[in-house]
Amino acid sequence: MSGALKEVRNRIKSVQSTQQITKAMKMVSAAKLRRAQDAITQMRPYAKKLQEMLGNIVGASEGDIAMNLATVREIENVLIIVVTSDRGLCGGYNSNLIKLAKQTIADKYANQHARGNVKIMPIGKKGYEHFTKSGYKVVDAYWDLFSNLGFESVQTAAQYAMKAFAAKEFDAVEVIYSEFKNAASQVFIAEPFLPVQKVADTVTKKKADFIFEPNQAVLIAELMPKILNTQLFKAVLDANASEHGARMTAMDKASDNANELLKSLKISYNRARQAAITTELTEIVSGAAALQG
Repeated sequence: MSGALKEVRNRIKSVQSTQQITKAMKMVSAAKLRRAQDAITQMRPYAKKLQEMLGNIVGASEGDIAMNLATVREIENVLIIVVTSDRGLCGGYNSNLIKLAKQTIADKYANQHARGNVKIMPIGKKGYEHFTKSGYKVVDAYWDLFSNLGFESVQTAAQYAMKAFAAKEFDAVEVIYSEFKNAASQVFIAEPFLPVQKVADTVTKKKADFIFEPNQAVLIAELMPKILNTQLFKAVLDANASEHGARMTAMDKASDNANELLKSLKISYNRARQAAITTELTEIVSGAAALQG
């Protein structure tokens, strides 16, 4: 029975050590989440206003304006930008993003994928490792952006996609990421990045009287890349906040599970100890009875 007691004691110590780690990781994620949440909260109004600005300008256009980044072509080659995290231990965060990316390919680009014309641009180590091991064609230049997260580093990835689209290397670019809602809730999104989506008819009918300086085509050519840079940066900031929220929630649940397991183990330990004491007492009483007999 002493061996069983020792085993249970060792398991209790192991679970306690694990619980200390999960609690520490929850606190670290909570601190990082506050900073990441502030960053995306401050970014969203700016990104939204830029998109509205572009919509107003395009909506006020007369006829067709030559916009390389808004050119709709027959889709032969596709680039999927998948924003995951560098580290795990964040519940189903990464697996849900990877699942959405594969589902998007299956639903929208199955023919292109069958011909080997779908390429993945992972941002985040987990996505890079998965798609590389799974045999997908991968752009491997931008997967480590989270190691030095900033507008300039994300801008290089956005510029790669824009240049490749303008050069007709890709006919469509999509972004897969997690939109941050709160620490316990993320929305996994697949949204078009290129070509730039045309403004809805309800918007274009509202004709605005703008005076353009320089001319409209030049203004759009300058403005559109800046807005796309901002759009991808917003997606990455959303993903960064979502990751920390998912990890904080996962570590909180892990700590609760460890607590429940400790309760169960302590009950098992007390039962085993009581059984050992009962056995010893029984042996003593039996020995005493034998001597008296």
